[in-house]
Amino acid sequence: MTDTIFAPATAPGRAAVAVVRLSGPRAGTALSALAGRRPPPRLAALRKLRDVAGRGLDEALVLWMPGPSSYTGEDSVELHLHGGPAVVAGVLEALAGLGLRLAEPGEFTRRAFENGRLDLAQAEGVADLIEAETEAQRRQALDQLDGALGRAREAWRSDLVEALALLEAAVDFPDEDLPEDVAARARPALERLLIALRSALQGVERAERVRDGYAIALTGAPNAGKSTLLNALSRREAAIVTATPGTTRDVIEVTLQLAGYKVILADTAGLRDTLDEVEAEGVRRARRRAEAADLRLWVVDGAGDGASPAPDVLRSGDLCLVAKADLPAGDAAARALAEAASLGLEPHRLSAHRSEDIAALEAVLSRHVITALGSAEPPSATRLRHAALLAEAVQRLESALVLSAAPELAAEDVRLAARALDRITGRIGPEDVLDRIFSTFCIGK
Repeated sequence: MTDTIFAPATAPGRAAVAVVRLSGPRAGTALSALAGRRPPPRLAALRKLRDVAGRGLDEALVLWMPGPSSYTGEDSVELHLHGGPAVVAGVLEALAGLGLRLAEPGEFTRRAFENGRLDLAQAEGVADLIEAETEAQRRQALDQLDGALGRAREAWRSDLVEALALLEAAVDFPDEDLPEDVAARARPALERLLIALRSALQGVERAERVRDGYAIALTGAPNAGKSTLLNALSRREAAIVTATPGTTRDVIEVTLQLAGYKVILADTAGLRDTLDEVEAEGVRRARRRAEAADLRLWVVDGAGDGASPAPDVLRSGDLCLVAKADLPAGDAAARALAEAASLGLEPHRLSAHRSEDIAALEAVLSRHVITALGSAEPPSATRLRHAALLAEAVQRLESALVLSAAPELAAEDVRLAARALDRITGRIGPEDVLDRIFSTFCIGK
């Protein structure tokens, strides 16, 4: 990392302020070339910026942050410019003219990782924080950035070291005056560690759902009121509503925020037998989406008189919503409520045209989301990459317990488990894995 990089750290377009970042051994020299005298470290100063030909570029706030006390661990500079596109372009052109290189996506954070300022899990927390759309996502990303997984790994490592020391003692010093059960004494530490790793593994699924969104599917017969309900919950006309059955033929998704969590609400095609090829495909997709959802809302036309059998995709704990409660009740409402009771569904009557009914439904849905995703203890592992490595470590430790009578084999399994846990935070990581992780970052971060 002998070259010096630069990039905008704020989004493109017109704005009041735009920030350009520099990092590398020539960052200070570049600052002096543009702004003249450098300000004291970590103190903002107003400077006139000029290119190498002496032409004015902007009047900006500049920050000089010598390494290693900077985000990347290298000499770093921030230029807080006026946010006009021409101003930013002129400064970037001047930096390129000084021989600096435009940064690649995630290169600033990768340098922070490689210089020991962040571990790999913390770097992933930076990416999650940038992408956070909800309060829950923000909290989860901040925990990751704060080193929650790194601290958990250190706690796991103490049990690994204890177990490995006992197993290796049994292997390396068989003739010494050691207790006969020295290898067996590693079992409590391994069992303790397995409990902790399995718990962390379970937390990954919850963390992924916090990041990707809790999935709710509207399901039921055509013209039951699903699309009207989707529009009411999303506060916009996201789906077409007509009196013609089968209007919705594909899955329509909207993103909501409930109780600080991201929720993906899907309107699906009405479930019925049909000879229409397009509608049949819509019904197939509707079933697939409902089966994969975290929660299903069976919407019933409460003003109808026809039979409305419960979809076979429903599960106990799902909701039965008897819609159109602002109209005279039909026979379908009573039949649906009776069937809902037999299936263990939570029944609710509502009208999508009454704001108080929509508010009550949002409260019910929020309760389900909090039950599924909320927890007093935030997950330490939050990504599928973490899950794969935790699963590998669990498998190795289970093998070590089975092989406890052969301490040399058990010790090798414990070493491989330790290696998997080290890869979570990046102490051991193939270059292609690092490339893939940091390529998902935006330019300037």
